[in-house]
Amino acid sequence: MNTKLHAVTDARGRQIRFLMAAGQVSDDTGARALLRSLPTADRLLGDRGYAADWLREALVDEQMTPCIPGRKRRDKLVEYDKRRYRKPNRIEFMFGR
Repeated sequence: MNTKLHAVTDARGRQIRFLMAAGQVSDDTGARALLRSLPTADRLLGDRGYAADWLREALVDEQMTPCIPGRKRRDKLVEYDKRRYRKPNRIEFMFGR
């Protein structure tokens, strides 16, 4: 059995919310659980595992800009701020990678 860790951090990489889920649980499910308690922010960065259209729409509804690249096999290209996404990934640093 393995686990997945989902986290919301601030701009400095400090943990705000944290969720541990079973390894077979999709990233969508983790995002849905954390979405209810997101703090006010201008944007949300996430990896391709969080590239669901419903999540992008929910973030826009909350006046947040999604900075999430689309999945590689996606038919329609998704725009995101590549410069911000490539900045030192503070979330990965928070996990100690």
